[in-house]
Amino acid sequence: MAVDPSQLRACALFEGITDDDLTVIAEKMERREVVPGEHLTREGASGYFFFVIFEGTAEVSRDGARVNTLGAGDFFGETAVLETVRRTATVTATTNMIVAAMFGADFAKLANESPELCARIRQVMNERRAE
Repeated sequence: MAVDPSQLRACALFEGITDDDLTVIAEKMERREVVPGEHLTREGASGYFFFVIFEGTAEVSRDGARVNTLGAGDFFGETAVLETVRRTATVTATTNMIVAAMFGADFAKLANESPELCARIRQVMNERRAE
């Protein structure tokens, strides 16, 4: 199912992105519904998708310990995609969720084409590493 570009406005990552660019980004995303307990990523697995949360919450864990909770407007999956490494955490839905998923190659291309967006992503990656 397609993603409505206006939904991306809720994610701070996309602040300042033009409506035309948001439309292009949204066209490369797929809307997914997720149920509680579903793993969106698994630590140590290959990472092929980047995610933006529209509704619901998820727990982030490393080595079985909770390290963060994500909610509407948050994103994840960028590290495995951009740095071509295995997933650094497991993300598990704690409520019903609606997320947008973008295939990693499309996300990497987007980040490379937008220096401002790439800088925002790298800032978040560094903050997450510090946690």
